[in-house]
Amino acid sequence: MTKSDMIARLAERFPQLVAKDADFAVKMILDALSDALVKGDRIEIRGFGSFSLNHRPPRIGRNPKSGEKVRVPEKWVPHFKAGKELRERVDKSIEAVERARN
Repeated sequence: MTKSDMIARLAERFPQLVAKDADFAVKMILDALSDALVKGDRIEIRGFGSFSLNHRPPRIGRNPKSGEKVRVPEKWVPHFKAGKELRERVDKSIEAVERARN
C-alpha cells in the first residue's frame, strides 16, 4: 500500500472528508511518527506494532565492484516490530491463501 492508496481509502471510508483533508491527515500522522523517531523516541501502536531505533556500529565493508575495503560509519536505523495481533492476522490470512491454492 502506498501513501496515495492510504489517502484514497481514508477518503472512501469517511465521505465527509475531502481528499485534501485525508491527504493532510495522513501527512500529519507520518510527520508525527518521523519526528518522534528523529527525537529518539519509541513509538508503540497497540495491535499494530512498534517503531524504534537500532544502533549500527562502524565497520569495514567492501566495495562490491572493486573489492576494496571501505569504512562504513556508525548509524541509527529505524526498526519495526510487528505486534502480536498483526502477526496473528497476517499468519491466518497467509494460511487461508495457501489452503485455497491446494
